[in-house]
Order: sequence, then structure tokens, then C-alpha cells
Amino acid sequence: MQRPALTNAARPATYEVDAINERGEVVPTPIAGEHPLTLYLDKRELVTLMTLGGAPEALAIGYLRNQRLLRSVEELAAVQVDWETDSVAITTRSGDFWERKGIEDKLGKRTVTSGCGQGTVFGDLMEEIDQVTFPADARLSEEVLYAVMDNVRKYESIYKQAGAVHGCALCANSGERGEIMMFVEDVGRHNAVDAIAGQMWLDGLTGGDKIFYTTGRLTSEMVIKCAQMGIPFLLSRSGLTQMGHEIAERTGITMIGRCQGKHYLLFTGKQRFSKTLGTQYA
Repeated sequence: MQRPALTNAARPATYEVDAINERGEVVPTPIAGEHPLTLYLDKRELVTLMTLGGAPEALAIGYLRNQRLLRSVEELAAVQVDWETDSVAITTRSGDFWERKGIEDKLGKRTVTSGCGQGTVFGDLMEEIDQVTFPADARLSEEVLYAVMDNVRKYESIYKQAGAVHGCALCANSGERGEIMMFVEDVGRHNAVDAIAGQMWLDGLTGGDKIFYTTGRLTSEMVIKCAQMGIPFLLSRSGLTQMGHEIAERTGITMIGRCQGKHYLLFTGKQRFSKTLGTQYA
């Protein structure tokens, strides 16, 4: 795979400010960063995202992937972040993105979603949902589910220091350990999932043997992005929306919400989930 030229321009995750507590004491307190990042694709402005700035190159690539604007990371020649101008210059190898047939129509067709931080979907991604397939033998055991929940709980996150962020994790679905392969936090959960999608492209990772965990609610856009990444298992400590549930059923994603402690709710894809004693739901 031919990788694009990349900067390495992560920003600090937290900044320290003074706050006054209930006793009138001045307390140095970490807060989460937030920065505008404008994406320029082949020299034309595309969108501005508000981001923590921890993985700006992967975020830009994942945004293009999940908006279905590019089909392969190999289309990219360079992704260059410049925080002096709060921008990222993305260059395709052909340099003809804006001349492609139908691209203006696709960019003009926007669906406003319920997401925070970044909540629009370019084009009609629902038209592509029926093309999504997952490995026929994909299974998730209760042991691995609990392992993922425990690994996320113990993870040293920015949220524990400063709050105000959402986190997403890509986890292995092998053995019984549910190891965290990537963990990304950002001011919006959509940015976090896009950053993981971009890094998966860069690393050549497929999603069929992976689990995706998010701290945020499972809306339609989150389910669509997980499906586009080819990941059959979607977990959240939060709840879900009616549209998210409908799309998960349509794609066949195994979606589990309210994952905290030893509690969880299995909403869709029960045929691929096994209880501790090996019971598989009918």
C-alpha cells in the first residue's frame, strides 16, 4: 500500500486553567482542548471540524472515508496539518477531485444528523447500506464483551482528567481479552470514530474481526460509520436512537448498549452473540 505523506501535528490534549472550588480556593484544573480544523481538498475548502487535535491527520482521512468522498487511502498523496492557520491541506494523487462527475451534487446533498461536534453526512449514504456485508462466522462472546468493558473502564483517558470529551475504541475480537488496539478521544464522538477509520486505512486494517466501542449514544450516523468500516460489533455505555436501531437491524450489526459494570442490553444481531455458557440466541 502506498501511504500518503503525513505531518505529525498532534496538539496537547489538555490545558491548565485556574478554577475556584466550593471553599473559595483557587484550584489549577485541566480542561480539554478544542480547535477548529479546516479541511482543504485539492486546494478547495471542504469543511471545518472542531477537534481536540490529538490525531488530526487520521481525522481528516477518516472523515473523507466515512463521507464516501474517497474510496481508498491510496488516492491520497499528502495530508499536511498547519496549526498556525488551523488547516489541513489534503492532496489527491490525481489532483482532480473537484472535476469528478457528480461530486458537486454529492457535496450539496447534506443530511443534518443528531451528532455533536460534527453532524452532517455528505451524499445519501443510506443508498449504500445494503452493500455492507460482514464475515459469516463473526461471533462475539459474553466473556469478550466484559473484557472490552473492563479494558475501557481502566484506560487512562483524557475524560478522567478533564471531562468534556467522547472516546472511541477499536478492540480485538480474539481470545477472551478484548484488547484495545486504538483509543481516540475528541470533542465529538464522530471525530473520534473518523480518526479510527482513518488510522485503520493507513494501517491496512479490516474490521471483520474487530469490536467498536463508543462512550456516546448510538445514532444513525454512528451505526452507518461502523458499518462502512466493516465492523460487525458496536458497543456503547450509552443508549441508542430509533434510527440507529433500524439501521443496525438492516445492516446486521450486533449492537449492545448501556454497557456498564456487568450490565448490558443486546438490541440487534443476537444471532452472533454467545452467553457465558456458550448459549447462542435464536
